[in-house]
Amino acid sequence: MSTAVSNVRQFKMPDVGEGLTEAEILKWYVQPGDTVTDGQIVCEVETAKAAVELPIPFDGVVQELFFSEGTTVDVGMAIISVAVAGGAPAEEAAAPAAAAASAEEPEPERREVLVGYGPRSGSSRRRARKPAAAPAPTVVQSGGEATYYAPAPAPAAAPAPAAPEAPALAARAAPVSGERPLAKPPVRKLAKDLGVDLAVITPTGPHGTVTREDVHAHVAATTAPAASAPVAAPVAEAAVPAAPVVSADGDTRVPIKGVRKATAAAMVASAFTAPHVTEWVQVDVTRTMRLVAKLKETGELGAGVRVGPLLLVAKALLIAIRRHPEVNASWDEANQEIVYKRSVNLGIAAATPRGLIVPNIKDAGSMTLPDLAQALTGLIEVAREGKTSPAAMQGGTVTITNVGVFGVDSGTPILNPGEAAILAFGQVRELPWVHKGRVVPRLVTTLALSFDHRMVDGELGSKVLADTAAILADPKKLISWQ
Repeated sequence: MSTAVSNVRQFKMPDVGEGLTEAEILKWYVQPGDTVTDGQIVCEVETAKAAVELPIPFDGVVQELFFSEGTTVDVGMAIISVAVAGGAPAEEAAAPAAAAASAEEPEPERREVLVGYGPRSGSSRRRARKPAAAPAPTVVQSGGEATYYAPAPAPAAAPAPAAPEAPALAARAAPVSGERPLAKPPVRKLAKDLGVDLAVITPTGPHGTVTREDVHAHVAATTAPAASAPVAAPVAEAAVPAAPVVSADGDTRVPIKGVRKATAAAMVASAFTAPHVTEWVQVDVTRTMRLVAKLKETGELGAGVRVGPLLLVAKALLIAIRRHPEVNASWDEANQEIVYKRSVNLGIAAATPRGLIVPNIKDAGSMTLPDLAQALTGLIEVAREGKTSPAAMQGGTVTITNVGVFGVDSGTPILNPGEAAILAFGQVRELPWVHKGRVVPRLVTTLALSFDHRMVDGELGSKVLADTAAILADPKKLISWQ
């Protein structure tokens, strides 16, 4: 490089402020030799939550791209170097190998952050674990919603000794005493659900990271009878191929990562943590479909606003929740409490090429029908473009999944983690129906409500579902039940 080292700056994989530890580089928008300006988008990355475009925070000429497209990079590692103008102090230009080595012994530094997410202050060193003794929880009321602050509970007694491990695994060092074990958020959730202390697990992942396989192997080893065969050694995550592989018999193996990997972990955790109950109801929505057609024709909800049956289903559910607010809740496992939410953040499940995502409309319960229509239109358009931000998928309280668009009647949806209820909306089709004493063709749909039976009993779930159906059968209740 002809540019002096002192004039070369590195842009590191930013911390989006959502507790994520890595991201996959999907696409580079620049190449070595290109000129870039402060705020210019240089690449698109995919985290476990969403695809995000990264702006570079300085002007200059691209010198090197440290990683190719499709590579998963840890947060804090340099991904691109840029020769900047002038003699201002700059970070030392280092090879990718040096950047990888620094990830094992991170130095205190100021991380670059995405616009709108805010910086994470302080050192990148791991925090010391909390002491076992903890004071009683503190309850703070804010705007009608109870929020609980409490230190992490004391770890349970050490489990029985694990079965002997393979030499390659035994050689890996356990976390240093007093340090927080390295693990991704889905792995921490899995360990919490299974009652396992990460500190007693021998890590097999890169840089001493605890993997899902480590957790499952530890549980199997500590619960298996003494006479059983030794547990097979878990497979390290690094062994997963980085690209689809076609075997000799024509089968294709595709590595699970990014949004799809996070969704899979969340669905498994939800299915085996929350006791699901699903109730069904068929409803004549002929009047609702007439109202949808009229709203489309008049355009009274606003120019460019999408008007469909999903809009009225969403409004009907929000009114039912207003009549039965106890369904808008979450389960606090640490404190053994139910938290009743003040605001209804309505999630809409969206199928994308990268996997299922559930962005939500903040405080949807307080919106008028035109406001809800505009918010729903924006949410769907952003999701289809793959531009949904991680913040848009945080804090949901109740979800709707529209399976009817795929031509099916309904299903038994799995709860979005942390929520108490999810409504499946099936296809609307013409069926023979008893109407005013005669069997006539009517437009009918099926609604299915899954709920967490720890918080929502059969009576409450039935009332929410019945009220939603009643509004769709007679949309005048959109006004009379407000």
